[in-house]
Amino acid sequence: MAEPTVRVSGTVLASLMFQHLNSDSDVEGLVLGEGRIEEQVTISDSQADHIHIEETYNVQKHIACHRLNTLYSNTGDVNMEAVQKMLVENKQESVIGWYRQRRNTEQQMTLREKLIHENLKNVLSNPHMIFLLLTSSKVTPSGSTHRIEYSAFISRSRRFVNVPVLITNLGLLEQLAYWKVSTSCSAAGYSLTMKKHGSRFFSSDGLLKEVKEVNSMNESLQVELQKSCRDVEESERLVEALQAEVCSLRRRLKEKQQKEAAEEPEPVHPSHQRNVLLQDSVSSLSCCPLFCSQTLNLQGFPLPDVSTVTQVNADSPPADRNRKRPREEPMGGDRKRRRS
Repeated sequence: MAEPTVRVSGTVLASLMFQHLNSDSDVEGLVLGEGRIEEQVTISDSQADHIHIEETYNVQKHIACHRLNTLYSNTGDVNMEAVQKMLVENKQESVIGWYRQRRNTEQQMTLREKLIHENLKNVLSNPHMIFLLLTSSKVTPSGSTHRIEYSAFISRSRRFVNVPVLITNLGLLEQLAYWKVSTSCSAAGYSLTMKKHGSRFFSSDGLLKEVKEVNSMNESLQVELQKSCRDVEESERLVEALQAEVCSLRRRLKEKQQKEAAEEPEPVHPSHQRNVLLQDSVSSLSCCPLFCSQTLNLQGFPLPDVSTVTQVNADSPPADRNRKRPREEPMGGDRKRRRS
């Protein structure tokens, strides 16, 4: 049984992606290329001949529509005039399928796309039509990164099969890959010219002098880069050692502070000392009848109240009865002289 495969070059795929990302809406168009069916027969003595059929579709070009729904009508019927107008100089036999680019959808064909595909097969009389589907979606919420997925489909008895897509790039070393073979020139004039001017541009080993100088500069840069890398590595190791030492000192300081805080006795708050002199002064003033009086004379001086005097006398301690009353001495010439 044939195994269909779709081959697309990296240039064509990049062109499709570029067109898809730079358009404001979905894009569709025709795919041009060639289809090839090869039959490989393996002959061996141990078993019967093994026949393997390879069905390959090489995508070489694509033609985009100016707007959607150009190739077909609302009912899915193919507009042959629009197809001929799009092909222009290209042959109708070069059309191997069509493509569509959508956003934020799954890699599956819709019912309308299946109907259009079957109608396009009948109109172009090509039962081996392929359908390329490209879908893009955002990977990050900010929209800075997008993901583009691609797949190919082909119908087998009205059943659509997903076909593998191979991208032909420089890494694929096959018969159709890119090869570069340098051929030697045998002309006499070329040899004389190279001998005459070759010493100015080429060195003894056959390389350009500028290339040799660039290589020597690159080697010196590599040496300096390795030296700088070693210096950076040593400095990083020194920084790590210093950080470890600082962490150790901080831990020891914290332990010491906790130990001193545990051994230090609780501070004794001193009792509030009262001002005894101020208290006595206030007490003496409160006992003074003039301080407690609310009566004033005509000159504005306070006079002791009777009730206040009585209370003060009651509160004052009793006088010592045995105390002698001091004798009043006359003043000045009123003093009497004793006779002897």
